[in-house]
Amino acid sequence: MDSGRSADRRGSPSSSPPSPTPTANHEPATNHEPATNHEPATNHEPADPAAPAGRHAPAGGQATPGSDGRTPLLSLQHAAKSFGAVHAIVDASIDLYPAEVHGLVGENGAGKSTLVKILAGVYQPDSGLLLVNGTPTALHGPAAAQEAGIAVIYQEPTLFPDLTAAENIFMGRQPLRRGRRIDTRQMRDEARALFERLGVRLDPARLCRGLSIADQQIIEIAKALSRDARIIVMDEPTAALSAAEVARLFDVAATLQASGAAVLFISHRLEEVFEICQRVTVMRDGRQVLSRELDGLTADDLVRAMVGRQLGERQEDAREKAGEVVLHVSRLTREGVFTDISFEVRAGEVVALAGLVGSGRSEVARAVFGIDRYDAGEVTIHGHALRRASPTSAMTAGVGFVPEDRRQQGLVMDMSVQQNMALASLGRLRHAGIISSKSERNFAADWALRLRIKFGRLTDPVSQLSGGNQQKVVLAKWLGRKPGLLIVDEPTRGIDIATKAEVHRLLTQLAADGVAILMISSELPEVLRVGDRILVMREGRLVAEYPHSDATEENIMSAATGQLQEQEQGQ
Repeated sequence: MDSGRSADRRGSPSSSPPSPTPTANHEPATNHEPATNHEPATNHEPADPAAPAGRHAPAGGQATPGSDGRTPLLSLQHAAKSFGAVHAIVDASIDLYPAEVHGLVGENGAGKSTLVKILAGVYQPDSGLLLVNGTPTALHGPAAAQEAGIAVIYQEPTLFPDLTAAENIFMGRQPLRRGRRIDTRQMRDEARALFERLGVRLDPARLCRGLSIADQQIIEIAKALSRDARIIVMDEPTAALSAAEVARLFDVAATLQASGAAVLFISHRLEEVFEICQRVTVMRDGRQVLSRELDGLTADDLVRAMVGRQLGERQEDAREKAGEVVLHVSRLTREGVFTDISFEVRAGEVVALAGLVGSGRSEVARAVFGIDRYDAGEVTIHGHALRRASPTSAMTAGVGFVPEDRRQQGLVMDMSVQQNMALASLGRLRHAGIISSKSERNFAADWALRLRIKFGRLTDPVSQLSGGNQQKVVLAKWLGRKPGLLIVDEPTRGIDIATKAEVHRLLTQLAADGVAILMISSELPEVLRVGDRILVMREGRLVAEYPHSDATEENIMSAATGQLQEQEQGQ
Protein backbone atom coordinates (compact mmCIF):
# COMPACT_ATOMS: atom_id res chain seq x y z
CA MET A 1 0.00 0.00 0.00
CA ASP A 2 1.32 3.39 -0.99
CA SER A 3 0.40 6.52 0.88
CA GLY A 4 0.91 8.47 -2.35
CA ARG A 5 3.41 11.08 -3.46
CA SER A 6 2.32 14.67 -3.37
CA ALA A 7 5.00 16.11 -5.63
CA ASP A 8 3.92 16.48 -9.26
CA ARG A 9 7.09 16.27 -11.31
CA ARG A 10 5.26 17.49 -14.40
CA GLY A 11 4.51 20.81 -12.73
CA SER A 12 1.14 21.00 -14.47
CA PRO A 13 -1.68 22.28 -12.27
CA SER A 14 -4.32 21.69 -14.92
CA SER A 15 -4.32 17.91 -14.59
CA SER A 16 -4.99 16.18 -11.30
CA PRO A 17 -3.48 12.77 -10.67
CA PRO A 18 -6.05 10.03 -10.17
CA SER A 19 -6.43 8.02 -7.03
CA PRO A 20 -3.62 5.49 -6.67
CA THR A 21 -4.01 2.46 -8.83
CA PRO A 22 -1.68 -0.35 -8.31
CA THR A 23 -0.15 -3.13 -9.55
CA ALA A 24 2.98 -4.48 -8.41
CA ASN A 25 4.25 -7.51 -10.28
CA HIS A 26 3.70 -6.98 -14.14
CA GLU A 27 4.84 -9.70 -16.49
CA PRO A 28 5.23 -8.79 -20.14
CA ALA A 29 3.01 -10.89 -22.35
CA THR A 30 4.74 -13.11 -24.86
CA ASN A 31 1.52 -13.95 -26.65
CA HIS A 32 -0.63 -11.09 -27.90
CA GLU A 33 -4.26 -11.33 -28.80
CA PRO A 34 -5.11 -10.58 -32.38
CA ALA A 35 -6.55 -7.16 -33.03
CA THR A 36 -10.13 -6.93 -34.17
CA ASN A 37 -9.02 -5.43 -37.47
CA HIS A 38 -5.91 -6.75 -39.13
CA GLU A 39 -5.74 -4.15 -41.90
CA PRO A 40 -3.08 -1.49 -41.39
CA ALA A 41 -4.59 1.72 -40.12
CA THR A 42 -4.26 4.85 -42.18
CA ASN A 43 -5.55 7.06 -39.43
CA HIS A 44 -5.22 7.20 -35.65
CA GLU A 45 -8.56 7.98 -34.06
CA PRO A 46 -8.32 9.52 -30.62
CA ALA A 47 -10.42 7.90 -27.92
CA ASP A 48 -12.08 11.21 -27.18
CA PRO A 49 -13.19 13.10 -30.30
CA ALA A 50 -12.53 16.35 -28.49
CA ALA A 51 -8.93 15.39 -27.83
CA PRO A 52 -6.32 16.16 -30.50
CA ALA A 53 -4.86 13.12 -32.15
CA GLY A 54 -1.17 12.31 -32.06
CA ARG A 55 1.11 13.83 -34.68
CA HIS A 56 2.09 11.62 -37.57
CA ALA A 57 5.07 11.68 -39.86
CA PRO A 58 4.49 13.13 -43.28
CA ALA A 59 5.24 11.11 -46.36
CA GLY A 60 8.91 10.63 -47.10
CA GLY A 61 9.98 9.42 -43.66
CA GLN A 62 10.54 12.79 -42.02
CA ALA A 63 10.20 13.20 -38.26
CA THR A 64 7.50 15.71 -37.38
CA PRO A 65 8.77 18.67 -35.34
CA GLY A 66 6.88 19.44 -32.14
CA SER A 67 4.87 22.60 -31.58
CA ASP A 68 8.00 24.20 -30.09
CA GLY A 69 10.11 23.23 -33.10
CA ARG A 70 11.83 20.26 -31.47
CA THR A 71 12.60 17.17 -33.52
CA PRO A 72 12.01 13.77 -31.91
CA LEU A 73 15.07 11.82 -30.83
CA LEU A 74 13.11 8.73 -31.88
CA SER A 75 10.09 8.39 -34.13
CA LEU A 76 8.39 5.05 -34.82
CA GLN A 77 5.88 5.43 -37.65
CA HIS A 78 3.07 3.01 -38.54
CA ALA A 79 4.88 -0.11 -37.35
CA ALA A 80 3.26 -3.54 -37.70
CA LYS A 81 4.40 -6.90 -36.35
CA SER A 82 2.78 -10.33 -36.61
CA PHE A 83 3.65 -13.74 -35.24
CA GLY A 84 1.95 -16.17 -37.56
CA ALA A 85 -1.77 -15.43 -37.38
CA VAL A 86 -1.38 -13.26 -34.28
CA HIS A 87 -1.19 -9.53 -35.07
CA ALA A 88 0.73 -8.18 -32.07
CA ILE A 89 1.03 -4.68 -33.55
CA VAL A 90 -1.26 -3.47 -36.33
CA ASP A 91 -0.39 0.23 -36.56
CA ALA A 92 1.81 1.76 -33.86
CA SER A 93 3.42 5.19 -33.91
CA ILE A 94 5.25 7.08 -31.17
CA ASP A 95 7.50 10.15 -31.00
CA LEU A 96 10.01 10.58 -28.16
CA TYR A 97 11.29 14.12 -27.67
CA PRO A 98 14.44 15.26 -25.85
CA ALA A 99 14.05 16.37 -22.23
CA GLU A 100 10.65 14.70 -21.95
CA VAL A 101 9.15 11.69 -20.15
CA HIS A 102 6.58 9.98 -22.37
CA GLY A 103 4.08 7.52 -20.88
CA LEU A 104 2.96 4.38 -22.72
CA VAL A 105 -0.17 2.68 -21.39
CA GLY A 106 -2.61 0.02 -22.53
CA GLU A 107 -4.12 -3.29 -21.56
CA ASN A 108 -2.10 -6.50 -21.46
CA GLY A 109 -1.94 -7.71 -25.05
CA ALA A 110 -2.33 -4.18 -26.46
CA GLY A 111 1.12 -4.44 -28.05
CA LYS A 112 3.27 -2.50 -25.57
CA SER A 113 5.76 -5.31 -24.98
CA THR A 114 6.17 -5.90 -28.72
CA LEU A 115 6.75 -2.20 -29.31
CA VAL A 116 9.43 -2.16 -26.58
CA LYS A 117 11.16 -5.17 -28.13
CA ILE A 118 11.16 -3.43 -31.52
CA LEU A 119 12.90 -0.43 -29.94
CA ALA A 120 15.32 -2.81 -28.18
CA GLY A 121 16.23 -4.50 -31.47
CA VAL A 122 14.85 -7.86 -30.31
CA TYR A 123 12.12 -7.82 -32.98
CA GLN A 124 12.19 -6.20 -36.41
CA PRO A 125 8.87 -4.72 -37.58
CA ASP A 126 7.17 -6.25 -40.63
CA SER A 127 6.43 -2.75 -41.89
CA GLY A 128 6.79 0.84 -40.77
CA LEU A 129 9.68 3.22 -40.29
CA LEU A 130 12.00 3.94 -37.36
CA LEU A 131 13.85 7.27 -37.24
CA VAL A 132 16.61 7.92 -34.71
CA ASN A 133 17.81 11.54 -34.63
CA GLY A 134 15.87 12.04 -37.86
CA THR A 135 17.69 9.24 -39.70
CA PRO A 136 15.92 6.07 -40.91
CA THR A 137 17.37 3.25 -38.82
CA ALA A 138 17.09 -0.54 -38.88
CA LEU A 139 17.84 -2.30 -35.60
CA HIS A 140 18.96 -5.83 -36.45
CA GLY A 141 19.67 -6.77 -32.85
CA PRO A 142 20.11 -5.43 -29.30
CA ALA A 143 23.69 -4.37 -30.11
CA ALA A 144 22.39 -2.17 -32.92
CA ALA A 145 19.89 -0.56 -30.53
CA GLN A 146 22.67 0.19 -28.05
CA GLU A 147 24.79 1.65 -30.86
CA ALA A 148 21.83 3.90 -31.76
CA GLY A 149 21.72 5.21 -28.19
CA ILE A 150 18.66 3.24 -27.06
CA ALA A 151 18.65 1.50 -23.67
CA VAL A 152 15.85 -0.59 -22.15
CA ILE A 153 15.49 -0.91 -18.37
CA TYR A 154 13.35 -3.96 -17.65
CA GLN A 155 11.24 -4.65 -14.57
CA GLU A 156 13.65 -7.40 -13.50
CA PRO A 157 17.27 -6.47 -14.36
CA THR A 158 19.66 -9.19 -15.53
CA LEU A 159 22.98 -8.39 -13.87
CA PHE A 160 25.85 -10.75 -13.12
CA PRO A 161 25.25 -11.35 -9.38
CA ASP A 162 28.84 -12.22 -8.49
CA LEU A 163 30.35 -9.16 -10.15
CA THR A 164 30.49 -5.67 -8.66
CA ALA A 165 28.27 -2.78 -9.71
CA ALA A 166 31.20 -1.21 -11.60
CA GLU A 167 32.04 -4.48 -13.35
CA ASN A 168 28.43 -4.88 -14.49
CA ILE A 169 28.33 -1.32 -15.84
CA PHE A 170 31.48 -1.71 -17.92
CA MET A 171 31.14 -5.40 -18.84
CA GLY A 172 33.02 -5.90 -22.13
CA ARG A 173 34.27 -2.28 -22.11
CA GLN A 174 36.53 -2.22 -19.07
CA PRO A 175 39.25 0.47 -19.02
CA LEU A 176 42.70 -1.09 -19.39
CA ARG A 177 46.11 -0.37 -17.94
CA ARG A 178 49.49 -1.32 -19.32
CA GLY A 179 49.69 -4.96 -20.25
CA ARG A 180 45.97 -4.93 -21.05
CA ARG A 181 45.08 -5.42 -17.41
CA ILE A 182 41.74 -4.05 -16.21
CA ASP A 183 42.09 -0.69 -14.46
CA THR A 184 39.81 -1.41 -11.51
CA ARG A 185 40.35 1.97 -9.89
CA GLN A 186 39.39 3.94 -13.02
CA MET A 187 36.37 1.70 -13.56
CA ARG A 188 35.12 2.32 -10.03
CA ASP A 189 35.81 6.05 -10.26
CA GLU A 190 33.81 6.29 -13.47
CA ALA A 191 30.98 4.22 -11.97
CA ARG A 192 30.95 6.48 -8.91
CA ALA A 193 30.72 9.53 -11.16
CA LEU A 194 27.74 7.99 -12.97
CA PHE A 195 25.96 7.36 -9.66
CA GLU A 196 26.66 10.94 -8.57
CA ARG A 197 25.29 12.17 -11.89
CA LEU A 198 22.10 10.25 -11.17
CA GLY A 199 21.97 11.60 -7.63
CA VAL A 200 22.14 8.21 -5.89
CA ARG A 201 24.58 6.71 -3.40
CA LEU A 202 25.78 3.25 -4.40
CA ASP A 203 29.11 1.60 -3.74
CA PRO A 204 30.70 0.70 -7.11
CA ALA A 205 32.64 -2.11 -5.38
CA ARG A 206 29.48 -3.74 -3.99
CA LEU A 207 28.64 -7.21 -5.37
CA CYS A 208 25.26 -7.23 -7.11
CA ARG A 209 24.12 -10.39 -5.37
CA GLY A 210 21.59 -9.38 -2.73
CA LEU A 211 20.99 -5.87 -4.07
CA SER A 212 17.38 -4.72 -4.21
CA ILE A 213 15.57 -4.56 -7.55
CA ALA A 214 15.66 -0.77 -7.24
CA ASP A 215 19.47 -0.69 -6.89
CA GLN A 216 19.84 -3.12 -9.79
CA GLN A 217 17.73 -0.83 -11.97
CA ILE A 218 19.96 2.12 -11.05
CA ILE A 219 22.98 0.10 -12.17
CA GLU A 220 21.25 -0.66 -15.48
CA ILE A 221 20.54 3.07 -15.95
CA ALA A 222 24.17 3.91 -15.13
CA LYS A 223 25.23 1.31 -17.72
CA ALA A 224 23.02 3.04 -20.29
CA LEU A 225 24.57 6.44 -19.50
CA SER A 226 28.05 4.96 -19.80
CA ARG A 227 27.14 4.05 -23.38
CA ASP A 228 25.89 7.62 -24.03
CA ALA A 229 22.30 6.43 -24.42
CA ARG A 230 19.91 9.32 -25.00
CA ILE A 231 16.72 7.25 -25.32
CA ILE A 232 15.84 5.38 -22.12
CA VAL A 233 12.92 2.91 -22.13
CA MET A 234 11.63 1.95 -18.66
CA ASP A 235 9.37 -1.12 -18.89
CA GLU A 236 7.20 -1.39 -15.74
CA PRO A 237 10.14 -0.26 -13.56
CA THR A 238 8.11 0.36 -10.40
CA ALA A 239 6.15 -2.91 -10.18
CA ALA A 240 8.36 -4.46 -7.48
CA LEU A 241 9.49 -1.27 -5.70
CA SER A 242 8.52 0.27 -2.37
CA ALA A 243 7.18 3.82 -2.20
CA ALA A 244 10.61 5.20 -1.21
CA GLU A 245 12.31 3.31 -4.06
CA VAL A 246 9.70 4.58 -6.54
CA ALA A 247 10.35 8.15 -5.38
CA ARG A 248 14.09 7.69 -5.91
CA LEU A 249 13.55 6.21 -9.38
CA PHE A 250 11.38 9.20 -10.30
CA ASP A 251 14.14 11.55 -9.13
CA VAL A 252 16.53 9.67 -11.44
CA ALA A 253 14.03 9.98 -14.31
CA ALA A 254 13.82 13.72 -13.66
CA THR A 255 17.63 13.88 -13.77
CA LEU A 256 17.66 12.06 -17.11
CA GLN A 257 15.01 14.42 -18.44
CA ALA A 258 16.98 17.46 -17.31
CA SER A 259 20.06 16.13 -19.11
CA GLY A 260 18.14 16.11 -22.41
CA ALA A 261 17.34 12.40 -22.62
CA ALA A 262 14.05 11.06 -23.95
CA VAL A 263 12.45 8.68 -21.45
CA LEU A 264 9.68 6.23 -22.38
CA PHE A 265 7.84 5.13 -19.22
CA ILE A 266 5.55 2.06 -19.43
CA SER A 267 3.25 1.46 -16.47
CA HIS A 268 -0.21 0.25 -15.41
CA ARG A 269 -0.15 2.77 -12.55
CA LEU A 270 -1.91 5.80 -13.94
CA GLU A 271 -1.07 8.00 -10.98
CA GLU A 272 2.62 7.49 -11.77
CA VAL A 273 2.07 8.42 -15.42
CA PHE A 274 0.37 11.64 -14.34
CA GLU A 275 3.15 12.36 -11.87
CA ILE A 276 6.24 12.19 -14.06
CA CYS A 277 5.16 12.22 -17.72
CA GLN A 278 4.51 15.18 -19.99
CA ARG A 279 3.02 13.23 -22.89
CA VAL A 280 1.19 9.92 -23.18
CA THR A 281 0.45 7.34 -25.85
CA VAL A 282 -2.37 4.83 -25.41
CA MET A 283 -2.41 1.52 -27.29
CA ARG A 284 -5.39 -0.76 -27.82
CA ASP A 285 -5.54 -3.94 -29.92
CA GLY A 286 -2.13 -3.25 -31.44
CA ARG A 287 -2.92 0.33 -32.45
CA GLN A 288 -2.10 3.76 -31.18
CA VAL A 289 -5.49 5.25 -30.26
CA LEU A 290 -4.37 8.39 -28.44
CA SER A 291 -1.13 10.38 -28.33
CA ARG A 292 -0.96 13.88 -26.88
CA GLU A 293 0.22 16.01 -23.98
CA LEU A 294 -1.14 14.97 -20.59
CA ASP A 295 -2.33 18.46 -19.69
CA GLY A 296 -6.11 18.48 -19.83
CA LEU A 297 -6.45 14.69 -19.67
CA THR A 298 -7.81 12.74 -16.71
CA ALA A 299 -7.44 9.15 -15.59
CA ASP A 300 -10.93 8.44 -16.96
CA ASP A 301 -9.83 9.69 -20.38
CA LEU A 302 -6.95 7.21 -20.42
CA VAL A 303 -9.14 4.36 -19.17
CA ARG A 304 -11.71 5.02 -21.91
CA ALA A 305 -8.95 5.04 -24.51
CA MET A 306 -7.46 1.79 -23.19
CA VAL A 307 -10.65 -0.23 -22.92
CA GLY A 308 -12.94 1.59 -25.33
CA ARG A 309 -15.59 2.13 -22.68
CA GLN A 310 -16.23 3.61 -19.24
CA LEU A 311 -15.70 1.13 -16.40
CA GLY A 312 -18.66 0.77 -14.08
CA GLU A 313 -18.56 1.63 -10.43
CA ARG A 314 -19.46 -0.65 -7.55
CA GLN A 315 -23.15 -1.33 -7.28
CA GLU A 316 -24.09 -0.55 -3.69
CA ASP A 317 -26.21 -3.17 -1.91
CA ALA A 318 -26.06 -5.38 -5.01
CA ARG A 319 -25.59 -8.51 -2.86
CA GLU A 320 -27.72 -10.11 -0.23
CA LYS A 321 -26.59 -9.86 3.37
CA ALA A 322 -23.77 -12.18 4.41
CA GLY A 323 -24.79 -15.67 5.48
CA GLU A 324 -23.35 -18.18 7.91
CA VAL A 325 -19.74 -18.11 9.11
CA VAL A 326 -17.51 -20.08 6.74
CA LEU A 327 -14.05 -19.19 8.06
CA HIS A 328 -13.30 -18.56 11.73
CA VAL A 329 -9.75 -17.63 12.72
CA SER A 330 -9.13 -17.55 16.47
CA ARG A 331 -6.02 -16.02 18.09
CA LEU A 332 -3.70 -17.16 15.33
CA THR A 333 -0.06 -16.51 16.22
CA ARG A 334 3.27 -17.16 14.56
CA GLU A 335 6.19 -15.87 16.59
CA GLY A 336 7.87 -12.88 15.00
CA VAL A 337 5.39 -12.70 12.12
CA PHE A 338 1.84 -12.12 13.40
CA THR A 339 0.16 -12.17 16.81
CA ASP A 340 -3.35 -12.88 18.12
CA ILE A 341 -5.21 -12.68 14.79
CA SER A 342 -8.96 -13.30 15.05
CA PHE A 343 -11.63 -12.68 12.41
CA GLU A 344 -14.50 -14.30 10.50
CA VAL A 345 -15.54 -14.49 6.86
CA ARG A 346 -19.17 -15.26 6.06
CA ALA A 347 -20.77 -16.79 3.01
CA GLY A 348 -21.50 -14.13 0.40
CA GLU A 349 -19.09 -11.47 1.64
CA VAL A 350 -15.69 -10.19 0.57
CA VAL A 351 -13.39 -9.43 3.50
CA ALA A 352 -10.40 -7.35 2.41
CA LEU A 353 -7.18 -7.61 4.41
CA ALA A 354 -5.32 -4.30 4.00
CA GLY A 355 -2.07 -2.95 5.37
CA LEU A 356 1.43 -1.90 4.41
CA VAL A 357 3.84 -4.34 2.78
CA GLY A 358 5.39 -6.41 5.58
CA SER A 359 2.41 -6.10 7.92
CA GLY A 360 1.82 -9.87 7.84
CA ARG A 361 -1.24 -10.10 5.61
CA SER A 362 0.08 -12.71 3.17
CA GLU A 363 1.60 -14.71 6.02
CA VAL A 364 -1.80 -14.94 7.73
CA ALA A 365 -3.42 -16.12 4.48
CA ARG A 366 -0.72 -18.76 3.95
CA ALA A 367 -1.16 -19.99 7.53
CA VAL A 368 -4.93 -20.23 7.10
CA PHE A 369 -4.49 -22.36 3.96
CA GLY A 370 -1.85 -24.50 5.65
CA ILE A 371 1.20 -23.52 3.60
CA ASP A 372 2.96 -22.03 6.65
CA ARG A 373 2.90 -23.45 10.16
CA TYR A 374 1.59 -21.33 13.05
CA ASP A 375 2.46 -21.59 16.75
CA ALA A 376 -0.93 -21.02 18.39
CA GLY A 377 -4.56 -20.47 17.57
CA GLU A 378 -7.15 -22.29 15.49
CA VAL A 379 -8.65 -22.17 12.00
CA THR A 380 -12.09 -23.64 11.40
CA ILE A 381 -14.18 -24.06 8.24
CA HIS A 382 -17.92 -24.43 8.87
CA GLY A 383 -17.07 -25.17 12.51
CA HIS A 384 -14.56 -27.95 11.77
CA ALA A 385 -10.92 -27.35 12.73
CA LEU A 386 -8.29 -27.63 10.00
CA ARG A 387 -5.04 -29.47 10.58
CA ARG A 388 -2.06 -27.19 10.94
CA ALA A 389 0.31 -26.87 8.00
CA SER A 390 -1.89 -29.02 5.77
CA PRO A 391 -3.05 -27.54 2.44
CA THR A 392 -4.66 -30.91 1.70
CA SER A 393 -6.88 -30.51 4.77
CA ALA A 394 -7.87 -27.00 3.60
CA MET A 395 -8.63 -28.15 0.06
CA THR A 396 -10.72 -31.06 1.33
CA ALA A 397 -12.69 -28.56 3.43
CA GLY A 398 -13.44 -26.48 0.33
CA VAL A 399 -10.77 -23.79 0.51
CA GLY A 400 -9.06 -22.38 -2.60
CA PHE A 401 -5.93 -20.24 -2.57
CA VAL A 402 -4.76 -17.87 -5.31
CA PRO A 403 -1.20 -16.86 -4.36
CA GLU A 404 0.47 -13.48 -4.82
CA ASP A 405 3.17 -14.81 -7.17
CA ARG A 406 1.22 -16.54 -9.92
CA ARG A 407 4.29 -17.53 -11.94
CA GLN A 408 6.27 -19.14 -9.12
CA GLN A 409 3.45 -20.42 -6.89
CA GLY A 410 0.24 -20.48 -8.92
CA LEU A 411 1.20 -22.01 -12.25
CA VAL A 412 3.49 -24.58 -13.83
CA MET A 413 4.80 -22.39 -16.63
CA ASP A 414 5.96 -25.24 -18.92
CA MET A 415 2.59 -27.00 -18.76
CA SER A 416 -0.32 -26.18 -21.06
CA VAL A 417 -3.22 -23.87 -20.32
CA GLN A 418 -5.64 -26.78 -19.93
CA GLN A 419 -3.27 -28.79 -17.72
CA ASN A 420 -2.85 -25.84 -15.35
CA MET A 421 -6.61 -25.29 -15.13
CA ALA A 422 -7.17 -28.95 -14.29
CA LEU A 423 -4.37 -29.31 -11.73
CA ALA A 424 -6.57 -28.84 -8.65
CA SER A 425 -9.40 -31.00 -10.02
CA LEU A 426 -7.59 -34.11 -11.21
CA GLY A 427 -9.56 -36.31 -8.83
CA ARG A 428 -12.81 -35.37 -10.56
CA LEU A 429 -11.36 -35.80 -14.04
CA ARG A 430 -9.81 -39.20 -13.34
CA HIS A 431 -11.69 -42.30 -14.51
CA ALA A 432 -10.34 -45.74 -13.63
CA GLY A 433 -7.08 -44.09 -12.63
CA ILE A 434 -6.64 -42.37 -16.01
CA ILE A 435 -7.07 -38.68 -16.77
CA SER A 436 -8.87 -38.29 -20.07
CA SER A 437 -7.43 -35.53 -22.24
CA LYS A 438 -10.94 -34.95 -23.59
CA SER A 439 -12.43 -34.37 -20.14
CA GLU A 440 -9.46 -32.14 -19.26
CA ARG A 441 -9.97 -30.14 -22.46
CA ASN A 442 -13.72 -29.81 -21.93
CA PHE A 443 -13.16 -28.71 -18.33
CA ALA A 444 -10.63 -26.06 -19.41
CA ALA A 445 -12.74 -24.85 -22.36
CA ASP A 446 -15.73 -24.34 -20.07
CA TRP A 447 -13.78 -22.19 -17.60
CA ALA A 448 -11.96 -20.31 -20.35
CA LEU A 449 -15.37 -19.29 -21.71
CA ARG A 450 -16.74 -18.35 -18.29
CA LEU A 451 -13.73 -16.20 -17.38
CA ARG A 452 -13.22 -14.79 -20.89
CA ILE A 453 -9.65 -16.06 -21.08
CA LYS A 454 -7.83 -15.12 -24.28
CA PHE A 455 -5.51 -17.79 -25.64
CA GLY A 456 -4.27 -19.32 -28.89
CA ARG A 457 -4.82 -23.01 -28.11
CA LEU A 458 -5.57 -24.74 -24.83
CA THR A 459 -2.54 -26.93 -25.47
CA ASP A 460 -0.18 -23.92 -25.64
CA PRO A 461 2.16 -23.41 -22.66
CA VAL A 462 0.58 -21.09 -20.10
CA SER A 463 3.79 -19.01 -20.26
CA GLN A 464 2.61 -17.67 -23.63
CA LEU A 465 -0.41 -15.92 -22.10
CA SER A 466 -0.44 -12.32 -20.95
CA GLY A 467 -0.22 -11.66 -17.22
CA GLY A 468 -3.92 -10.98 -16.86
CA ASN A 469 -4.89 -14.19 -18.62
CA GLN A 470 -2.41 -16.16 -16.52
CA GLN A 471 -4.16 -14.79 -13.43
CA LYS A 472 -7.50 -15.94 -14.82
CA VAL A 473 -6.06 -19.44 -15.34
CA VAL A 474 -5.08 -19.55 -11.64
CA LEU A 475 -8.60 -18.45 -10.70
CA ALA A 476 -10.10 -21.09 -13.01
CA LYS A 477 -7.94 -23.77 -11.40
CA TRP A 478 -9.48 -23.10 -7.99
CA LEU A 479 -13.00 -22.18 -9.09
CA GLY A 480 -13.21 -25.56 -10.81
CA ARG A 481 -13.23 -27.10 -7.30
CA LYS A 482 -16.29 -24.99 -6.36
CA PRO A 483 -14.74 -23.68 -3.13
CA GLY A 484 -16.79 -22.45 -0.20
CA LEU A 485 -13.93 -20.12 0.77
CA LEU A 486 -11.60 -18.49 -1.77
CA ILE A 487 -8.43 -16.75 -0.55
CA VAL A 488 -6.98 -14.37 -3.15
CA ASP A 489 -3.64 -12.64 -2.49
CA GLU A 490 -3.10 -9.52 -4.64
CA PRO A 491 -5.55 -10.79 -7.30
CA THR A 492 -4.89 -7.98 -9.81
CA ARG A 493 -1.19 -7.28 -9.34
CA GLY A 494 0.51 -6.63 -12.67
CA ILE A 495 -2.61 -6.83 -14.83
CA ASP A 496 -4.23 -4.10 -16.89
CA ILE A 497 -7.21 -1.98 -15.95
CA ALA A 498 -9.82 -3.77 -18.08
CA THR A 499 -8.77 -7.23 -16.86
CA LYS A 500 -8.70 -5.87 -13.32
CA ALA A 501 -12.31 -4.76 -13.70
CA GLU A 502 -13.20 -8.27 -14.94
CA VAL A 503 -11.53 -9.85 -11.89
CA HIS A 504 -13.44 -7.46 -9.61
CA ARG A 505 -16.67 -8.39 -11.37
CA LEU A 506 -15.85 -12.07 -10.97
CA LEU A 507 -15.12 -11.74 -7.23
CA THR A 508 -18.34 -9.79 -6.73
CA GLN A 509 -20.31 -12.44 -8.64
CA LEU A 510 -18.73 -15.26 -6.63
CA ALA A 511 -19.77 -13.51 -3.42
CA ALA A 512 -23.28 -13.05 -4.80
CA ASP A 513 -23.33 -16.82 -5.42
CA GLY A 514 -22.54 -17.44 -1.76
CA VAL A 515 -18.77 -17.94 -1.82
CA ALA A 516 -16.85 -16.50 1.14
CA ILE A 517 -13.85 -14.48 -0.07
CA LEU A 518 -10.76 -13.33 1.83
CA MET A 519 -8.86 -10.85 -0.33
CA ILE A 520 -5.40 -9.44 0.41
CA SER A 521 -4.66 -6.25 -1.51
CA SER A 522 -2.18 -3.37 -1.35
CA GLU A 523 -4.39 -1.20 -3.55
CA LEU A 524 -6.74 1.08 -1.66
CA PRO A 525 -9.11 1.68 -4.61
CA GLU A 526 -9.44 -2.10 -5.00
CA VAL A 527 -10.05 -2.60 -1.28
CA LEU A 528 -12.77 0.04 -1.28
CA ARG A 529 -14.33 -1.15 -4.52
CA VAL A 530 -14.58 -4.87 -3.70
CA GLY A 531 -14.47 -5.27 0.08
CA ASP A 532 -17.64 -5.55 2.18
CA ARG A 533 -15.54 -5.37 5.34
CA ILE A 534 -11.97 -4.13 5.57
CA LEU A 535 -9.53 -5.46 8.17
CA VAL A 536 -6.32 -3.49 8.60
CA MET A 537 -3.05 -5.04 9.77
CA ARG A 538 0.00 -3.28 11.13
CA GLU A 539 3.22 -4.95 12.28
CA GLY A 540 1.63 -8.39 12.55
CA ARG A 541 -1.53 -7.32 14.39
CA LEU A 542 -5.10 -6.50 13.41
CA VAL A 543 -5.54 -2.84 14.35
CA ALA A 544 -8.85 -1.81 12.76
CA GLU A 545 -12.01 -3.08 11.09
CA TYR A 546 -14.35 -1.02 8.90
CA PRO A 547 -17.62 -1.86 7.17
CA HIS A 548 -17.62 -0.72 3.56
CA SER A 549 -19.89 2.23 4.36
CA ASP A 550 -17.39 3.68 6.86
CA ALA A 551 -14.14 2.89 5.03
CA THR A 552 -12.09 5.64 3.40
CA GLU A 553 -8.57 5.74 2.06
CA GLU A 554 -7.65 8.14 4.85
CA ASN A 555 -8.79 6.02 7.79
CA ILE A 556 -7.38 2.80 6.31
CA MET A 557 -4.00 4.46 5.77
CA SER A 558 -4.17 6.06 9.21
CA ALA A 559 -4.65 2.63 10.80
CA ALA A 560 -1.99 0.99 8.64
CA THR A 561 0.65 3.59 9.52
CA GLY A 562 -0.12 3.74 13.23
CA GLN A 563 -1.58 7.24 13.21
CA LEU A 564 -4.97 5.96 14.34
CA GLN A 565 -3.46 4.40 17.47
CA GLU A 566 -1.56 7.59 18.23
CA GLN A 567 -4.77 9.60 17.91
CA GLU A 568 -6.64 7.20 20.21
CA GLN A 569 -3.85 7.33 22.79
CA GLY A 570 -3.87 11.12 22.68
CA GLN A 571 -7.60 11.31 23.49
